[in-house]
Amino acid sequence: MPATILDGKKLAAKCKEQIRLEAAALPRKPGLAVIIVGDNSASRVYVNSKKADCEECGFLSEEYALPETTAQQELMEQIEVLNARDDIDGILVQLPLPKGIDEEAVLRAISPEKDVDGFHPMNMGALLIGKNAFVPCTPAGIMEMLEEYHIDPAGKHCVVVGRSNIVGKPMALLLMQKHGTVTVCHSRTKNLEEICRSADILVAAVGKVGLITADMVQPGAVVIDVAMNRNEQGKLCGDVLYEEVLEKASAITPVPGGVGPMTRALLMKNTLAAARQHLGL
Repeated sequence: MPATILDGKKLAAKCKEQIRLEAAALPRKPGLAVIIVGDNSASRVYVNSKKADCEECGFLSEEYALPETTAQQELMEQIEVLNARDDIDGILVQLPLPKGIDEEAVLRAISPEKDVDGFHPMNMGALLIGKNAFVPCTPAGIMEMLEEYHIDPAGKHCVVVGRSNIVGKPMALLLMQKHGTVTVCHSRTKNLEEICRSADILVAAVGKVGLITADMVQPGAVVIDVAMNRNEQGKLCGDVLYEEVLEKASAITPVPGGVGPMTRALLMKNTLAAARQHLGL
């Protein structure tokens, strides 16, 4: 039986339409401010896509494009201005930042109530102890995808390859919240192939082309490919050798069109939630 393709693009469109309807019923538009420092081409693509998502969902969208030479203090002052604005519900600082700027300090400067990326230590801490908070958008989007396709992590062995603060660690916590038994792997993990073969749900989030091959996947596993790489031919691909693994998995995300669109949709969902909180709804 062929694997189910977990269509993130289709699900994201469904999510954003629901967000648009809910936003239209609020007393004012939810507001998202995005700060981009420098002229990183990949960052520019991401920022433009977020602006398009805001327009699609009926949100107020503001962009602050600062030059590469911006001092950290200037960036912090801009964040403080946005923290104080009643019409801005979410603040997103596009990463990576230029050298010389302390990313951790910048993320801490964003009000936790406006941290729709879910990266503030207070929101990360709340996630750790199972309290309601903004969750990083990529793992949150993956959980919505699993729910949409009726894939229940409860009692399953979930292997997360990658331990970043943005994906790997919060992904593991969310799977545990749904009663999955979680193993987190990384660059120093021994017997990676063997551990991956034991996974009922395998999440690859490293950023290495071809890391996950068919012989690392047990028949019937669910495979979630988070990475966005380019191979030697310049083609977009993930960490998983898609065509090979497709033959063994019960369900798999494509790259592109899988996790990426859901990440963007969850940013809109977090911004809507922030607006509700600020409006006291």
